[in-house]
Amino acid sequence: MNVMLTILLAVQMISAVAMVGLILVQHGKGADMGAAFGSGGSGSLFGASGSANFLSRTTAVLASVFFVSTLALAYFGTPRTATPSGSVLENAALTAPASVVSAPVIPASGAGQIPVK
Repeated sequence: MNVMLTILLAVQMISAVAMVGLILVQHGKGADMGAAFGSGGSGSLFGASGSANFLSRTTAVLASVFFVSTLALAYFGTPRTATPSGSVLENAALTAPASVVSAPVIPASGAGQIPVK
């Protein structure tokens, strides 16, 4: 089980670092306006329109890998104990301590003089 958690953690960290790198490499929407007037370089590896599609799809795949590995880590990383069936409140009542010692109630300065029926 520890090996699987280590592999999931490694997959999550690699996908997070790769996702950050891909997001930093992508151009924003405002960069297209500057590239249209000649101020931006259009000599990318995948062409002007292909790079955004490839990078955005790869980022989406890495984001889904990241979320799936996060959910798997949360599921497999939580220790499970055998609990009896029933409601949550019944299970909480079973696990509560049997005897609870309460501190004596000290009345406020004038509350002890009020008659109680």
